[in-house]
This record gives sequence, structure tokens and C-alpha cells, in this order.
Amino acid sequence: MTTVPTASRRQGRGGRERILAAAAQLFAVQGINATGMEQVAEQAPVSKRTLYAHFRTKSDLVVAHLQDLASTGRTLESALTREDVPARERILGLFVQPAADAAPVRGCPFIDAAAEFPDPESAVHSYAREQKLLMVRLVTALVTELGCREPAALAEQLVTLADGAASRAMVLGDADYGRHARAAAEVLLESALPST
Repeated sequence: MTTVPTASRRQGRGGRERILAAAAQLFAVQGINATGMEQVAEQAPVSKRTLYAHFRTKSDLVVAHLQDLASTGRTLESALTREDVPARERILGLFVQPAADAAPVRGCPFIDAAAEFPDPESAVHSYAREQKLLMVRLVTALVTELGCREPAALAEQLVTLADGAASRAMVLGDADYGRHARAAAEVLLESALPST
């Protein structure tokens, strides 16, 4: 069996995808700020030249990573856009964390990124904010569809529960922590539904 030298493995197509996959893995395990660009290049594996050809700065890489998570449905928010699921169940899907064997429990990647890039004018923080605002718009549309009273206020309460549960799940290392927030969300939804 012949081993392919590292230099040969680095050539060819798919460099951008390998970089994003490596970044996702390293960011999940180490955090964003603790992960260096050289580590990402080594893990990919790509040359530093290839890495910087795709992502001029670390901020560019982080934003692309977050966009990739969002576009591939690897965030809690993806539950909100599933048209094959009833509106109420989509909302309650916000409280289901990844499988318990998906260690480590990282919580919300957008909150994590905003915390690691606290400048509200930074590209990373701005993108995270956009995603959090999108989340509340999606929930507002769903609770409106359900006929809930005061949908904007209810949506803010529900996303606050979801974000809080994701943060506590990460801090406590408990992927199933969302069950507590789900119970509270069910009470909020029930009390906001019109009386029949």
C-alpha cells in the first residue's frame, strides 16, 4: 500500500470545502479564537497560500463557516424552515439539541461567534446578529400562523428561551438541557393561543 505524500494530498479540487470542514471541527472543539489559521491549513490539509486564497482573513473564514452552518441546516434555526413539519412542532424543534454523542456540546454557534468577536461592527458579530434577527422573524411568522396573541412579544420570549437553553446546554455539557425550555415554551404557546 502506497502512502500519498502530504504535498500531493494538498493538490486538487475541494480545498474550500476541506478548509470549512476543518474549521468547523476545530472551532467546535477549541473555540474560534483558540484556533489558528495554520491549524486550519494543517487539518484541511491545504497550503497556507490556498487557505488565504479562499479566506483573506480569519473573520472571512468565520463568516463563511457560519454561513455554511446556516445553509446546510446544522443549526437549531433550521427546524423553523421545515415545511413538512407543523408550525408548533417547528417552534418546539428549537429546543432539541444534537444527539448526546455529538460531543462537545457547543450551544448556538452564532452566540459563540458573537461572544468571541464582541465588536458589534465586526463582520462576524454582524452576521451573528443577522441570524438571530432572522430567527425571531421566523418564529414570529410561525406563531402568527398559529393565531397566537401578541406574536412579536411571544416570538422574542421563545427565542430567548431557545438561546438560553443552548447556552446552558453548552456550559453544563448537557445536550438534553433544552427539555426544560421546551416545557416552558409549551406553556407560553398554550397560553397565547386563542380560546376556543
